[in-house]
Amino acid sequence: MTPAYDLVAALPKVLLHDHLDGGLRPATIVELAREAGHTLPATDPDELGRWFVAAADSGSLERYLETFAHTVAVMQTPDALRRVAREAAVDLAADGVVYAEQRYAPEQHLEGGLTLQQVVDAVQAGFAEGVAEAASQGREIRIGTLLSAMRHADRADEIAALALANRDAGVVGFDIAGAEAGFPASRLATAFRSLRDAWFPVTVHAGEADGLGSITEALGVGALRLGHGVRVLDDITLHEPGTDGAPPAATLGRLAAWVRDRRVPLETCPSSNVQTGAAASVAEHPVTLLRRLGFAVTVNTDNRLQSGTSLTRELALLVEHAGWTVDDVRDVTLTAAENAFLPQDERAELIDRAILPGYTHDGTGRHRA
Repeated sequence: MTPAYDLVAALPKVLLHDHLDGGLRPATIVELAREAGHTLPATDPDELGRWFVAAADSGSLERYLETFAHTVAVMQTPDALRRVAREAAVDLAADGVVYAEQRYAPEQHLEGGLTLQQVVDAVQAGFAEGVAEAASQGREIRIGTLLSAMRHADRADEIAALALANRDAGVVGFDIAGAEAGFPASRLATAFRSLRDAWFPVTVHAGEADGLGSITEALGVGALRLGHGVRVLDDITLHEPGTDGAPPAATLGRLAAWVRDRRVPLETCPSSNVQTGAAASVAEHPVTLLRRLGFAVTVNTDNRLQSGTSLTRELALLVEHAGWTVDDVRDVTLTAAENAFLPQDERAELIDRAILPGYTHDGTGRHRA
């Protein structure tokens, strides 16, 4: 714990990019694996938690994704799915998150004989239980669900239809996930077309392990946000770093200018991006430069288990290592809230009631939660 961590912990936060199967408690994995007969690399929860972080620290997105074999394996029954979802809501609320969008791929949870709809029903029940449990502890959180289709598979049309069938039952958006390189978003064009025709929000993992072409593909299929998106930096030429609060002098290519000028939000995930090689360090993470250049950036966790992190930790690291201030934290929180896949009136209410009061000053000039 550091002063920056304590400061950020007290502030209300919004999380747009967090994978349900990347946020399990290690102790829960151990218990569920024992019930399922699944062999883990370690059975002590602390040791297992360290293993996940070490295994994800490879510099490769593909190697990073291999760690999910263990979390997905223990999420194949209604009870397990409900428990994981409930604990995710409780843990996020304890971290000061007032709104979170949780994403997962229903197609990965069918090995126990569940249908796609049964998977969604179990997860939604768990979220409802977790929100109620958090409320009983004096913490308020709202959860919106994003259903992900795996980009290398051929079930995107089914998952899109599933998302639409549950749009009034807590599912607020659609996503595609998995290995980025070699699996362009356009190969799932019919799914995106059906979602666009139904006016349903879409975010796409893009610009993390692949470059500008991936971002172009995502925008071409109608992505309203970019999952990670940090490789947009490849379309920016920096001339001078900028001093005394002035933004850096830079030339933006047409794609980067489109993303900035159209205010397409970037769902950046600092620690995860360092682990997969998309950024050299948190101190040098593109989110700071992109923010100074006027891009709509948000800060997220991606996978709390694999990164050994929380949203408080991600923001505190930027305060400690990249010179961020409370005002920066407030601004990216507001950007996240403004771009949540919620109706406009509900976003405004979230901001006015749950976020802005946490960033007001008291008489000493300190921020109070």
